[in-house]
Amino acid sequence: MSSFILGLDVGTTSVKVVLLETASRAVAASHALPAASDIIDNSGIKAKEQDTGRIIDTLNRCINLLPRDKLQHVVRIGLSGQMHGVLFWKAKSSCDWSNRDFFTARDTSQLITWQDGRCTGDFLSSLPKPDSHLSVATGFGCATIFWYMRNRPKFLENFTVAGTIQDYVVSMLCGLDGCVMTPQNAASWGYFNTSSNQWNVDILKGAGFPLHLLPQCVPSGNLAGQTCSDWHGIPAGTPVGAALGDFQCSVYSCMSARTDAVLNISTSAQLTFSMPSDFKPPDCPQSDSSITYFPYFDSLYLAVAASLNGGNVVATFVEMLTAWMKELGGELTDSFVYEKLIGCALNQETSDLRVTPTILGERHNPLYLGKVTNICASNLSLGHVTRALCRGVLDNITSMMPAERLQQAGVTRIVGTGSALARNEVLRQEVEKAFPQPVIYGENADSAVGVTLVLCDRL
Repeated sequence: MSSFILGLDVGTTSVKVVLLETASRAVAASHALPAASDIIDNSGIKAKEQDTGRIIDTLNRCINLLPRDKLQHVVRIGLSGQMHGVLFWKAKSSCDWSNRDFFTARDTSQLITWQDGRCTGDFLSSLPKPDSHLSVATGFGCATIFWYMRNRPKFLENFTVAGTIQDYVVSMLCGLDGCVMTPQNAASWGYFNTSSNQWNVDILKGAGFPLHLLPQCVPSGNLAGQTCSDWHGIPAGTPVGAALGDFQCSVYSCMSARTDAVLNISTSAQLTFSMPSDFKPPDCPQSDSSITYFPYFDSLYLAVAASLNGGNVVATFVEMLTAWMKELGGELTDSFVYEKLIGCALNQETSDLRVTPTILGERHNPLYLGKVTNICASNLSLGHVTRALCRGVLDNITSMMPAERLQQAGVTRIVGTGSALARNEVLRQEVEKAFPQPVIYGENADSAVGVTLVLCDRL
């Protein structure tokens, strides 16, 4: 009988599970379900939280859809998930195994996600400067803990452990009293030095930070422990990998050579390539730089241009048009309008209209908002506007990481992936115009697949 690796990705909007056959490295089965776990915020503090119990219930339902006979032959379990966020729980009582086949959440907080906005600019500027090349932003675990420390200190007294949602699942599966975390997730929390692989303990201690909430770090790709009980038919004693970041795992799933760059355009957009093995990041945050360096595997770093503006700006344009039509007395669906826009733009190969689509700003320049220029009477058709909008998405990401930078890094091929690229032929055309390197598609980035490949390569 074949052996399998189970990969789980606990995303912002959905949960996905994958069974990878170890010998062939082929996906034998997979399922995804929407988590539907968002909690409506009426607090006025721009909180963005999710229901932990619902997320775990969705995870259980997802795994139940996989073939039971294959689950019985799982030899390793890997997890990835949404980075930056923080979940609090009580050691020894934070899950319920009374069902015996799976656990449910108990004695945990809600998940405060990466989208949380309670840490204002003024609040962040009051925090100590990190000893790291990565700056700290709202939604980052350590910043959120600082917020609770200053605004709701009694809340923190209810819990003894903290981690990402994927770290929590690993801890529950392995019966750990504490939390084990990889540098990928630790770096996303802030106040973690990726060169020394150490938390900024002295800096945090000086600011009164609750140090007992900092997880213990182990290398990315290492094991965290073994399952403490049978789980959905997977035998007790099955090795479990320490949880990884969803971004790194998605890149791992489709970057087949060190000379590849991966361009992902889905809700947002990212362009990334692997840095040389001797690369060391700067000593302090480069807050005005459009490129950041994320820890990857085997002491390597990814150079990343991460734009907040990707497929979401096209979706916003569609929603704007359907809202206008409704105000004018017409009822059209978003999908109908989207298909019409793409068709019009395919008939309009070029446009002299210029659209800067940065309606959400960028992390390195929050005030860099959108604009439309070079408007004239002859370029106002839907074809012109849609073509210019799609080109603007590519102009923005290549302004953050120019094609020359990729050439200097030895990049010989662009791997295009993401739901927006798969769905939008106009975007694909603009990608091919934007880069001198050849562009390939079909290598869909998938965090759940990526985490299984990481563990398969380390068997």
